[in-house]
Amino acid sequence: MAAGTGAVSRSAARELVITRAFDAPRPLVFKTWTRPEHLVRWWGPRGYTTPSCKMDVRPGGAWRLCMRSPEGTLHWLQCVYREVVEPERLAFSWAWEDADGKPGHETLVTVTFAEQDGKTRLIVHQAVFESDTARDMHHEGWSGSLDRLEEYLANL
Repeated sequence: MAAGTGAVSRSAARELVITRAFDAPRPLVFKTWTRPEHLVRWWGPRGYTTPSCKMDVRPGGAWRLCMRSPEGTLHWLQCVYREVVEPERLAFSWAWEDADGKPGHETLVTVTFAEQDGKTRLIVHQAVFESDTARDMHHEGWSGSLDRLEEYLANL
């Protein structure tokens, strides 16, 4: 199940938009985003693992995960779902935790899942970043994760 080439846009408002097409049905792609047993198998840039993921997929529900870098550094992320419309849309807050477990700068992520001839067109929108550097780092992270998602979907 191959993904199409992705489109990326960056604006002066420090927003990031990534569009990908996956050769998989929309309900399956949505499921890989909303079930921890799926998400831990593809989340994070290449070389990263996700040793912990807890999700309460409902508006107001929390989502917290831990990514481990290839060097062993742990990166904790906390989110709160703002909107869940199965299998069309997810919206959630996004904040990295500091060493004391306190959330840092918060952004909003919206993921849309559109049906296209039995395939899925996925759009990830994240804003507003503190800096262009933070936005560009997230672009790298999302790109790696979506590449891994493509590989994971091909094996389901």
